Amino acid sequence: MMPKVIIIFASETGNTADIASKIAEGVRQGGLDPVVKDAFDTDAEELLAYDGILLGSGTTGDGDLPYEALDLYDGLDTLDLRGRLAATFGSGDTAYDLFCGAVDTLEKKLIEREAKIVLPSLKIDVTMSPDEETQALQMGKHFSELLLQEKD
Repeated sequence: MMPKVIIIFASETGNTADIASKIAEGVRQGGLDPVVKDAFDTDAEELLAYDGILLGSGTTGDGDLPYEALDLYDGLDTLDLRGRLAATFGSGDTAYDLFCGAVDTLEKKLIEREAKIVLPSLKIDVTMSPDEETQALQMGKHFSELLLQEKD
């Protein structure tokens, strides 16, 4: 049976949604068919149905999660994500002291819930450059490959 992947994003400006879309394209290139959802349309419990989890968020204020990510984030507190591969991504603005702080917050929560972080976080400054689009594609593809190896 093919491993199942979910990509969840919280995006106020659309930048993180664009990153999620590129990562999904890479996951498909890697041989898997991801489910892509907005954090607003997702319940944390849903993550338990997936082998691979990619969480993304834009950063607001002083390194904070945006409003639309808070319910999902809080819902993670009760989950046991042991055995699931995970990675994080998002956009931020290097003008702020804490660049992409929300991405770090998500990664820490996944580690706390015992997910296995298999790739470094992808952090994009505002909008993706062509080089960063390639990085997002590669992240998705590599994530698929790691998940397929894990499930062999």
